[in-house]
Amino acid sequence: MNPNISRLKTKHFLFLDRDGVINVHRPNDYVKALDEFVFLPRALEALVKLSKHFSRIVIVTNQRGVSKGKMHESAVQEVHAYLQKQVEDAGGKIDGIYYCIHLDDNHPNRKPNSGMAFEAKKHFPEIDFSQSMMVGDSRSDIEFGNRLGMTTVLIKKEKPGWQKPVPDFIFSSLAAIAELWEDNANYIGEDALANK
Repeated sequence: MNPNISRLKTKHFLFLDRDGVINVHRPNDYVKALDEFVFLPRALEALVKLSKHFSRIVIVTNQRGVSKGKMHESAVQEVHAYLQKQVEDAGGKIDGIYYCIHLDDNHPNRKPNSGMAFEAKKHFPEIDFSQSMMVGDSRSDIEFGNRLGMTTVLIKKEKPGWQKPVPDFIFSSLAAIAELWEDNANYIGEDALANK
């Protein structure tokens, strides 16, 4: 195992984007109802594994489809209640789920702005951003983590269409990240360090 990758195991707090990290991202669309929410392969299993190793696990997600009139905020809340219950029933935990419905890029809660992270810290004062890892699949996720001094991890299926901000690490899936915490795991795969 690359020793630089192994330093991820020193982090205590995990921040996660939702769409494209935990569930299937709907291209040019939104998860508008519960029946459109589909876990990515092995994502639920990964959340259970990661729950054993992080003091707090928090989801931070932009959901501007509400303000666009594509769905009701109650649908977002229903999806999050289902997500949290599925993880808990499987033996894992999600300590908090924070979402921003606003269209305005300058809204303090809309990623890459830091508002949702500070909401989480208000509820869980022990959170230390320098001891946190942010996992996301978009440019705004990486910038969000960088602004807060977190270690950043990009989930990607293909080469990102942007050069900056550069993530600290690149992995193919949340499941691949969870493998790092498996006892005696031989870490293999196409996942690699970013050049930072």
